[in-house]
Amino acid sequence: MKNQVRISEIIIPKYRKIFNDRSVKHIILTSGRAGTKSSFAGIRGIYQLVSDATGSVVVLRKRHNKLRKTVYKEMLRGISRLKIPKNRFIIGKSPMEITYKKYGTTMYFAGSDGIDDTKGIIDEDKPIKLVILDELTEFFDDGEGEDELLNIEATFARGNKGDFQMIYLFNPPKNPNSDIMKWLDKMHRRPDFIHIHTDYRDVPRDWLGPDLIQSAEALLAVDERLYNWVWLGQSIGVDEVIYYMFCQRHMGEAVQNVDRFPIIVIGGDYGQQNATAFEAAGLDMAARKLRGLNEYYHSGRESGKQRAPSEYAGDFVEFVKALGRGYGMPGTHFYLYLDPSAQGLAEEIKRACRAAGISVQVRDAENDVKLGISRVQKALTFDILEVSRKQDNLIREMGVYAYDPKSIERGKEEPIKIDDHCADALRYLVMGAWKKIKHWLPVQEDDG
Repeated sequence: MKNQVRISEIIIPKYRKIFNDRSVKHIILTSGRAGTKSSFAGIRGIYQLVSDATGSVVVLRKRHNKLRKTVYKEMLRGISRLKIPKNRFIIGKSPMEITYKKYGTTMYFAGSDGIDDTKGIIDEDKPIKLVILDELTEFFDDGEGEDELLNIEATFARGNKGDFQMIYLFNPPKNPNSDIMKWLDKMHRRPDFIHIHTDYRDVPRDWLGPDLIQSAEALLAVDERLYNWVWLGQSIGVDEVIYYMFCQRHMGEAVQNVDRFPIIVIGGDYGQQNATAFEAAGLDMAARKLRGLNEYYHSGRESGKQRAPSEYAGDFVEFVKALGRGYGMPGTHFYLYLDPSAQGLAEEIKRACRAAGISVQVRDAENDVKLGISRVQKALTFDILEVSRKQDNLIREMGVYAYDPKSIERGKEEPIKIDDHCADALRYLVMGAWKKIKHWLPVQEDDG
């Protein structure tokens, strides 16, 4: 091939020893952020197609809808990094396949939505010699874990004569008790296995660029423990208190009436006997902060008086009117991200807002608890989220919102569902505002 590159020039030194080694059946690559394991997999996967006329490749993620923007794109980058003209491949999007014309070797992309989903991919003419599993934690969090991996291995290993390999990629979770870390420990006892861990410090600095390095150093400066997990890929353990980083610096003085906001976002958590809470924040574009404004809180259990959805809707209208008088400006947009299980309340709020002549965009909150907690933690860590001292119920909950210790021991972090209504409302608020506030984070800290 013309324009050939040296493999040693496009992969980091830690990976050089395994690139051409076909004797190891299971290769596990873990890393912190920017450890280049994905780019290695892209280069290795494409190299398999062009260097072996007899073998094809399968690239798997747990969910089909994650393929195109992640591993498929990474494999196309692999072609570019190897400096192979793209016209030597048939590159298909539906189905997602990459075929090397000269040999007819093909790379298949698939999700593994069920334990038997991969059986239809077997290539009778060009047997699968390499299986790449990306974001392996998904197979444990959302799938059957080790059983699913064993099934995938059994499906594709048959018919091969000692040169079949599987490459597993993942960033270690915080919890060392998680199922994937137990599996990793078990794999360490196998003779046909190698585990390589990398982090951004193993990568030439000119590959990373100054912005990425500054982002890592910014997190190191404010939270070394979180840096060890995010950037170094260490399983640091899980704090029982979820927002352990919340402290006095996050509690600003009550926003003054002279402060005005073009966008006010409200997160709402609904309870019948439990508390109903609305937490409001304004987007301060100049200061690059999501600034807490006020809260509404009512607990039927504590007050001894239950309220119907129509009553809560009326209270919400008055809450929005007060926010508008105190912090609104001509053209201020109001958004409510409401507990998605509270459809009845959502309809009552829409009806009450129309009757009162106020405009509020009412949307179902995104209720991915793990992702939501992660985003609130980032917003606190990098000081783009501030809580008003008027939000006293939220401040109280932030100190007690915690994971169940027994769930941590089981490797599945589950928040204790007690005294969490304001914390849930805050999570809904941050998730709703995320597209607007994520640009205030350091480079590389946005998780999509």
